[in-house]
Amino acid sequence: MKLLATLLASVGLVAAHGYVDNATINGQFYQFYQPYMDPYMGNNKPQRISRSIPGNGPVEDVTSLAVQCNAGSAPAPLHALAPAGSTVTLRWTLWPDSHVGPVLTYMARCPDSGCQNWSPGTSAVWFKVKEGGREGTSNNWAATPLMKAPTTYTYTIPSCIKPGFYLVRHETIALHAAWTYPGAQFYPGCHQLNVTGSGNRVPSSLVAFPGAYKPTDPGVTYDAYRAQTYTIPGPSVFTC
Repeated sequence: MKLLATLLASVGLVAAHGYVDNATINGQFYQFYQPYMDPYMGNNKPQRISRSIPGNGPVEDVTSLAVQCNAGSAPAPLHALAPAGSTVTLRWTLWPDSHVGPVLTYMARCPDSGCQNWSPGTSAVWFKVKEGGREGTSNNWAATPLMKAPTTYTYTIPSCIKPGFYLVRHETIALHAAWTYPGAQFYPGCHQLNVTGSGNRVPSSLVAFPGAYKPTDPGVTYDAYRAQTYTIPGPSVFTC
């Protein structure tokens, strides 16, 4: 009975949060890193375009390096080929309906040799390409569509950016406990693209993770149970 109770508790924990499970990029399906399978595959470990994550739990320290691509994140061996201006579809595991909050997507240009051996550290390299928060003072949040199947989210690669390798940082921020202990919960993950096209823009006004958000930002300490407008944290969205 004790073993059964432990297993049931583990199942409940796994079902409690979420992460990006897979994506369609340039018409190609990509299975993302599976935290409860990939580490145990040994020599048969699949090669992914998405960086490793430890599980479906949150990052709770906005000042830690884990807020960038998740705790212990390591570069992935592959890149998805994607034209600038194209739309990427991400599919989350089912998101808990209590975890209201914004959804944000950033990109960072990797070295010309690729993203597979590179991590930004604390350098300011990120520009925001999409954000969504709260619709007025309603109960509709950017995270709301992830609470019911199909849990799809899309972002568009800016059409004007210079071709090359890019690291994409995508996250939800759960605000159900942001105004009290332990505070806002961050669910970041990163995947790697090889962007093609004829653009020549290299975005400026870049931010770092950690650094883009402060523990005292209104969008981080926000009480989601009050009827009030919400200010999305981080920089403005980059546009061509």
